[in-house]
Amino acid sequence: MIWLVRHGQTAFNAEGRIQGAKDSPLTALGEEQGRRLGQMLGRIAPKEARIIASPLGRTQHTARIIREHGGFASPIETDARLAEISLGEWDGMLKGDIRERVPDYDAGPNRWSWFFNAPGGDSWDALNTRLQSWLEEAVATDHPIIAISHGVSGRILRGLFAQLARDQTLRLDIPQDACFHLRNGSIERIDC
Repeated sequence: MIWLVRHGQTAFNAEGRIQGAKDSPLTALGEEQGRRLGQMLGRIAPKEARIIASPLGRTQHTARIIREHGGFASPIETDARLAEISLGEWDGMLKGDIRERVPDYDAGPNRWSWFFNAPGGDSWDALNTRLQSWLEEAVATDHPIIAISHGVSGRILRGLFAQLARDQTLRLDIPQDACFHLRNGSIERIDC
């Protein structure tokens, strides 16, 4: 049983800046999203659930808020396999700045997969392999897990779990005010 969460809104999110492997702090809204997620998870997830987060600061901060407001006792574990895609040279850039360099970077067939074209960034195969490794271990355990990850990584985790095709996976939504309950081959979105 896995509850999959995306970190709360960050300063980069609010600015329209691409984060990738770079980090920025949670905004006041991001902290509020974390509190609401924690309160909701505190009502529906077992108190002994493991909390596992990406090593990036935005997920670690969200994990601490969820732990506190959900009343969870487990220490926060860190797993680098949950980290967000690296966009190489595009990490930290505004979408407009990328467009100046590559005008059609997200046009046409690239609309949903442009981040895999970033110079020096992660490939679909590399990210898929890393996340599949984590997911296989998580599904094999009997212990409930609250996983705090990212937008693209969270999409791919859900796509892998549901055995979706690449195109379907990349079109999944990436809310910061909901979690996804993955169990018995099904995925339930839970808004808060």
